[in-house]
Amino acid sequence: MNAIKLHPLKKLEIILAGEHKQFATDLLSRAGVKGYTIVGNLSGKGNHGMYEGHLMFNEDDALIMIIAVVPKDLADALLDGFQPFFDAHSGVIFVSDIQVCRPTKFVAAYPYEMARSQS
Repeated sequence: MNAIKLHPLKKLEIILAGEHKQFATDLLSRAGVKGYTIVGNLSGKGNHGMYEGHLMFNEDDALIMIIAVVPKDLADALLDGFQPFFDAHSGVIFVSDIQVCRPTKFVAAYPYEMARSQS
């Protein structure tokens, strides 16, 4: 039986106001992120109490989460790139260590990038 080979990467979960979606996706694209998922109309509780997603009319007023999977060195660069934004705006980035079975879906120059990110 063949075991699935897993490769370590970082998952970024970027939560910010929908009005800033273009800024965030532009930054990700310029950094070379191959893809991401956007989840809209988030609800939850934070420092300012409950936040309800807006299901109609204005997506810019709702919170969104952008999920991206990248090598460690790119995650570090993206965090540096987002820092000035989060100094001036609300939101948060969660960073998790993950493993994926199809690294070519997330890393442009695999295996070179993977070898470089593991050194």
